[in-house]
Amino acid sequence: MASVPVLALVLIAAPAGASKNKKLDPDQIGNRDVGKGLNFYSIEKEIALGKQMAGEVERDAKIIDDPVISEYVNRVGQNLVRNSDAKVPFTVKVVDSDEVNAFALPGGYFFVNTGLILRAASEAELAGVMAHEIAHVAARHGTRQASRGQMMNVASIPLIFMGGWAGYAVQQAAGLLVPMTFLKFSRGFEEEADLLGLEYMYKTGYDPTAFVDFFEKLQSLEKKKPGTMASVFSTHPLTDSRIRDAQKHIQELLKPQAEYIVTTSDFDNVKSRLARLVTRRSLGDQKDANRPTLRRRPDGKIGDGSDKSGVDPDERPTLKRRPD
Repeated sequence: MASVPVLALVLIAAPAGASKNKKLDPDQIGNRDVGKGLNFYSIEKEIALGKQMAGEVERDAKIIDDPVISEYVNRVGQNLVRNSDAKVPFTVKVVDSDEVNAFALPGGYFFVNTGLILRAASEAELAGVMAHEIAHVAARHGTRQASRGQMMNVASIPLIFMGGWAGYAVQQAAGLLVPMTFLKFSRGFEEEADLLGLEYMYKTGYDPTAFVDFFEKLQSLEKKKPGTMASVFSTHPLTDSRIRDAQKHIQELLKPQAEYIVTTSDFDNVKSRLARLVTRRSLGDQKDANRPTLRRRPDGKIGDGSDKSGVDPDERPTLKRRPD
């Protein structure tokens, strides 16, 4: 009979261990499904949808094709993805935009603005924002939120299966046309992305406090110069409560490490290279503005070779001989 209480204790203890929320344990990253919830999209449809929207972004935006900058940002992104719960491959590209922002579309299509790279003081700050976006994709926030919207408006459900959402576009902060449905998330989804993003950058080896430092820096900038952040992180509004929650997660969930990655020489080199690239672009734009322009003739031609002046003969000035 003495064995009965022991067995009872075992039965009681097992559920307690099993009930632990894996989402709060960074050691479980990769072995948990953080994307559970109502979702009308399969992973395959989500990837296809993201690819379609990414194509629209690339048609509207100027993508930085500098191999050094592109390779570096992609490398940072892929390192974070490997230490995340994401179940889709990521494509990371840099957008030539002064907006301090980054956004990830469903299916792992990820765009980082040059403005974010230039404003970040360290690689860890850049990684923190990127990790937050990767978390949105890992948790499938875009399609889950769209699915919630479909439940509220049953009449538009067929749009999901006809690809209609990709065609329904609104203006996004960086001047790109992308469906805001997949970028502007509920408060709960934003808080979850903060938590997961902190865990991802922590597991990758970055100092998680850099995430909070960057957000606090942007808030301070807004207080000193109101309007600075009018469009910065417009899809991810910064609040005091989110910053406090992030600080709490760091203290309670992330065991302090002896060493963290704060920044690297690669980050410094890429930031300097990008600054030079942006400066050259600005100077080039000024030169273009001062260039002479050709006047188009009434017949629609600029010049056919026979008339080198490029001006309609009827519009040429004529000389009138003065009477002697």
